[in-house]
Amino acid sequence: MVKVEVEYCGTCNFSGQCQLLRQFLLASNPDLEVSCRQGRRGSFEVAIDGQLVHSKLSSLAFPQHASVLDQVQRAQRGESVNTVREEPIKDCILM
Repeated sequence: MVKVEVEYCGTCNFSGQCQLLRQFLLASNPDLEVSCRQGRRGSFEVAIDGQLVHSKLSSLAFPQHASVLDQVQRAQRGESVNTVREEPIKDCILM
């Protein structure tokens, strides 16, 4: 069973973003284990079977859900996983 772990920033209210990714992945493959846990400020880190495939702390973007699913499917086939494509954040306002 492939395990997807997401660390998200609770202060930034990224819990909903994590749940959206979780629902998307489970709708495509209900046999996955997908966990969301509150972590570091500003984080939205995605790991597949312990390998980091996305870091919002590094990229300042969220992962594309379909790209995460592609990497999950690679892991299920026993292939190595790669960094996922990013979805730029468009609705952020700095004050």
